[in-house]
Amino acid sequence: MKQVVVRCQGLCRTYQQGSVPVHALQSVDLEIAEGEFTSLSGPSGSGKSTLLNIIGGLDKFDQGRVSVGGVELGGLRESQLSALRLAKIGFVFQAYNLIPVLSALENVAFILQLQGVGKREQRVRAEQMLADLGLADMLHRRPGELSGGQQQRVAIARAMVTNPVLLLADEPTANLDSQTTAELLSLMRDLNESKGMTIVTATHDPLVIAYTSRQVGLIDGRISSDD
Repeated sequence: MKQVVVRCQGLCRTYQQGSVPVHALQSVDLEIAEGEFTSLSGPSGSGKSTLLNIIGGLDKFDQGRVSVGGVELGGLRESQLSALRLAKIGFVFQAYNLIPVLSALENVAFILQLQGVGKREQRVRAEQMLADLGLADMLHRRPGELSGGQQQRVAIARAMVTNPVLLLADEPTANLDSQTTAELLSLMRDLNESKGMTIVTATHDPLVIAYTSRQVGLIDGRISSDD
């Protein structure tokens, strides 16, 4: 029986927009098992990015419970959340979030440095991960010297190099053309199938949704479908 990597129970999140409360999430119950490739989809304001950010420990919740890799997020201090993210969660963002003055190799190795990995092992693991993603000849190029698709591959390499329990991707194809999008999605599916990586992506792109093995739909902060 597969382990549950993400468990959300009765999850609620309310924002204040001026004097008006906005119910971003309303009593969300969700379990994601090891090895699943899940999309969180819905129109703008449906709560998909809020849910992804809460799972990643980047946003707070008002009510309910959330656990990732068996660790309860509620009540953790910011330093503890940071440690959890570093140890268990990989992130891929639509803006890539690469460090512009570092090479592709240095960007990927940097997160290993934060984990306290030795310099030699940092280089070996970063080189191998970039090679696995087809960037063996791009190691020393800085982000500004790479295409959007190549930058996103570096971002995925950085997210994967720590062997996280969970990979979270927020609109990972938003800045890419259709061909690059298809290539990136194929790559993510291959990583999911070959490495058993648990992936959750927030998206409104039908092409992204079609590549995932499980589709969770949200409307007005509630789960409307789960296929």
